Amino acid sequence: MNNIINKIKGRLARSKSSGAPNKCKRVRTWLCEAVNSRFGLEAKWVHEHVAVCPKCSRRLAAIGRVNLAISAVKTQPHSTELLMHANTQAISVLKHSLRDAPGAQKLKKTLPRPGLMTMCRRYTHATTNLAACIAILVLMKVGIFSSIGDVQAGGQEAVEQYYAIHAGQDLADDIFTT
Repeated sequence: MNNIINKIKGRLARSKSSGAPNKCKRVRTWLCEAVNSRFGLEAKWVHEHVAVCPKCSRRLAAIGRVNLAISAVKTQPHSTELLMHANTQAISVLKHSLRDAPGAQKLKKTLPRPGLMTMCRRYTHATTNLAACIAILVLMKVGIFSSIGDVQAGGQEAVEQYYAIHAGQDLADDIFTT
């Protein structure tokens, strides 16, 4: 324990001399890291203990299942009335004078307004297809595809010439006449 306190005092002395405005944040961060490394789930002695203790192993597995369930709940879509229910519950714990205020009644009936991206999400596939078609039309109008065809024809002629020189004209004619 004295070792931890000495390290904190040393870091505090260094941060005071530097005049850094975030010295408290750095101390809190360092303190959390130090405590987690000695007493957290990543500590070596915890791993060794969980490996031999069936009760702690079951508890750790249960914690993992709870964390998994919480993350699954966060990813599930919620109904639009969820905000209205949350507001109603929050208003119910206020004083009576605040509960009857006109703003509170309006807040009880408030439904969330989805953002522009949320409203347009169902049209993203069609919009992407339309943009791809427009891009192809523009490229055709500019002449990119005809240039690609010219390059392909020139490449085929070069390969045909190569075969004619190295394999003979009759073999080149057989390969490229189809």
